[in-house]
Amino acid sequence: MNKKQHRILIAPLDWGLGHLSRCIPIIHYLLAQGHSVFFAGNENQQSYIKNVFPHIDYLMLAGYDIRYASKRIFFTSKLIAQIPRLDKCIRTEHAWLKKVVAAYQIDAVISDNRYGLYHTDIPCVLLTHQLNILTGLGTFWDRCLQKIHYRYIQKFAACWVVDTEIAPGLSGILAHPKHLPAKPTTYIGYLSQCAALQVAAVQEPHPYVLVLLSGVEPQRTILADRIWQQVLQLSQKIVFVAGTEQLPVPGGIPEHIVYHQRLSGKALQVCIAQASIVICRSGYSSIMDLMVLGKKAILIPTPGQTEQEYLATHLQQQEIFMMQQQQSFSLYAALQQAEHFPFRRSICLSQFEQYRTVVAAWLKTI
Repeated sequence: MNKKQHRILIAPLDWGLGHLSRCIPIIHYLLAQGHSVFFAGNENQQSYIKNVFPHIDYLMLAGYDIRYASKRIFFTSKLIAQIPRLDKCIRTEHAWLKKVVAAYQIDAVISDNRYGLYHTDIPCVLLTHQLNILTGLGTFWDRCLQKIHYRYIQKFAACWVVDTEIAPGLSGILAHPKHLPAKPTTYIGYLSQCAALQVAAVQEPHPYVLVLLSGVEPQRTILADRIWQQVLQLSQKIVFVAGTEQLPVPGGIPEHIVYHQRLSGKALQVCIAQASIVICRSGYSSIMDLMVLGKKAILIPTPGQTEQEYLATHLQQQEIFMMQQQQSFSLYAALQQAEHFPFRRSICLSQFEQYRTVVAAWLKTI
């Protein structure tokens, strides 16, 4: 008896590339099991995923278009001020989902932090790694936002947490609150686009420093400008990935620098795998990519983005990765310090395969 082929909608939040890239292993698994995948996202998200999955179905879905402050002190308060607008976006995408389910006969939904993608007639899962919300404004605001977060989770059939059940995992207190949501909550292990692509991590004879930029504006540009001026002063080999195609390639690039506007898919994995050390943001998906490839890294959290600041501090305390602050970042000094940092490894690669068991069990319920 053949397994039923389901039509699964997957839609990640448009907050940088992290939510997007960690959906890649799930899409790989669903396709390998013979299911049809519909990817919903904006133009930039679709462009990224089409490099990996050119033949799946694509649906246009506007992002939340979250606006960010240029100064650290205003980062969280500006996000909180946008909650009413975000609530409207969530209601709009919920109405959109009702039409899409009817039009395309969608059987189930996997939503990575998109809170409006729940449906009363089909199983819908919310994917997240952040059950505790760290605002940086104190425990009162943390609890208020967690209540809002849990209220949205209640609308879904289940919640999948991207971490191990045993604390601290990679995300520490973010994924390990005192009380879990009332809806069925399952820890699914780690998700990495690098694990899904299955390219061998072969070290080059002459390794390089990889500067891998990503994340929200204007902070991506601020960090890119700071590091670019510093790599120009070095003589060692540098691979510089700017993380955007919106800006022109600089002129007069020295021979020791290889410049990419953006990389994705297999090309990105090979670039990370062959680097001697990686300098990047402390986004959770970036951290999982680094871990599965066993890379040393210097993490620079986005100023004011409390999740990234916590993750970078948490992982430095465990001596897994180094952390540096953006405003005082010195590439030369950081590389010197990295020569004496332990860069301990504490992750079992089987934890990057755990999600398959969870997804397989879920598919049987559809």
